[in-house]
This record gives sequence, structure tokens and C-alpha cells, in this order.
Amino acid sequence: MSTGTTPSPTPAPVPTPQPVVSSAPPQVLEVKVISHSNLFYWWPVWAAGFILGIVSWFDGGRMAVLPPHVGTGKEASKYTVSVNTHDDEWRVGSASKDEDSKDKEATHKLRHASRLQFPGVLFFIVLLLVLIFTNVPLRGMWSYMVIISIFLIILIGKLLNWWDYILPLAYLLDIRVNAGGYIFFSSVLFIIWALTVFMFDRRIYIVFEPRRMRVCTEVGGGEQVYDTIGLSLQKQPSDLFRHKIIGLGAGDLVVKTSGAQAHHFDLPNVLFINHKLHQIERLLNLQPELPGNK
Repeated sequence: MSTGTTPSPTPAPVPTPQPVVSSAPPQVLEVKVISHSNLFYWWPVWAAGFILGIVSWFDGGRMAVLPPHVGTGKEASKYTVSVNTHDDEWRVGSASKDEDSKDKEATHKLRHASRLQFPGVLFFIVLLLVLIFTNVPLRGMWSYMVIISIFLIILIGKLLNWWDYILPLAYLLDIRVNAGGYIFFSSVLFIIWALTVFMFDRRIYIVFEPRRMRVCTEVGGGEQVYDTIGLSLQKQPSDLFRHKIIGLGAGDLVVKTSGAQAHHFDLPNVLFINHKLHQIERLLNLQPELPGNK
């Protein structure tokens, strides 16, 4: 009788542990808050200027400035004006061969301008509104009171038929700016705006870190370091027109430090201030591991 050996069972393979990928967003260890000047809010002016300049260029209209003696009156019949739209030129000639004029046979360039009346009026309305909103603060309820007052004036004017007399006068307002005027003004303003927003404004900031903050309050100045223990952050009441409409969610931030030498920092015109405050709150709640504390 033969005896056989029972084969031992093959051990099951041990599964290789897979690395766990966390779906949580990475922690932000630094938040930089930049204070901007009021020039940031002037972007609607150069934007409107570029748009109206392009409209005026492709509108097909032409603008010519005639000398004084070529207008109306007794002297008008002595001169003729010929226009060459193909070369964008116009020329003043003398109807009399004996008439000698400095402008005789002088050639002048036609300027591209819109045939419509509203572009110039619209541009100066935008300019005036931005000028008012950036210099007259209307915080909190004042913004809504101004809006309610405007609607009340419109409603009262409609009920009393004021607009039947005011609107015809508005059509008399005719402001003409050629395409070159829009483009030149907007280009210069855009260059100044871009240098200020992306270069000079970035020199005024506060950098928040888990246990400290670094402060620079002037262009060309050095940084000062403060502890974040007992730090106080306060968002000022928003200006509806300046912060929310043309500021794209900007706001004014006040930072106060604690201790024997408490400091007060005002950071006006902080972009996306609500998002920045949320990041700062999460950052200040972090407790980084210091060397030796294990």
C-alpha cells in the first residue's frame, strides 16, 4: 500500500496596496492681498473709447473742418470745396480766378467719424459717471437711496410730462469725436491704467501666512513682519457703483494687529475681496508643525 503526500495549497497573492489619492483641494499656505488705486475703476472709459473708435472708423462717415471764410455769408460764394472720398481728401478752391487765398488748392485730410449723434454723447456720459463714482463714495444704504431717488425722479417726470420738454432738448446735444480722437485718448489712458494696475499697485500689499503676515504699504518700501495672533480683519461697507458694478467684486479691507504696539492698515480697492477673506480665514486656522514639536 502506497502512501502519497497531499500537496499544500498555494497561498493567495497578497494585493499590493494602492496609493490613496486625496480629493481634497491643496492647502493654500500664502494669500497675497493687493491694494489698488482708484484708477482701476477707469477701465470702462478706455473700453468705451476703443469700441466707439472702431465704430467711428467703420461707420463710413467723414469729418472735415472748413476755414472760416468757406462757411456761410457773403464770402462763401467766392470759394468752392471739392471732396475726394477715395483718397480721404478735401480741397478748397477759389471760385474767382483773381481771388488769392492761402487755402487755394490746399489739400486736407478727411477724418473718420461716425454719422450718428450718440457715440460722442455716450462717451462723455461714461466719462462723467466714472469720474463721479470714483470720487464720491456712496457706501451701504446711500447707494440704494441714490437708485431709488433716480427711479422716483423718472416716475415723477413721467407723471408730470416733464420728459416731453426735456427729451427734445437732449436731441440738440451733438458731440462729435473722430476715430483718431477716441483711439488716441483710450490708448494713452490704457497704458497708464495697465502700468498702474499691474506694476505700481502690486507694490502695496499684505501677504498672509499661517503664523505671520508681511506688509508693504508704499511703492519702493520694505516689508514689515507681524504676528497673526489676535489679528482682526474688517471689510468696509461696499459701494454699489464703485465696488460691485465697475469694480467686479472689489472692496475695502481694514487689518488690525494686536499687542502693545497695535497697527492699523487700510487696503482700499481689493479685488475679489470675499474670496480673499475666505482664503485668509482658512489660512489663519492652520497650525503648522514647528521644528522640534513632534
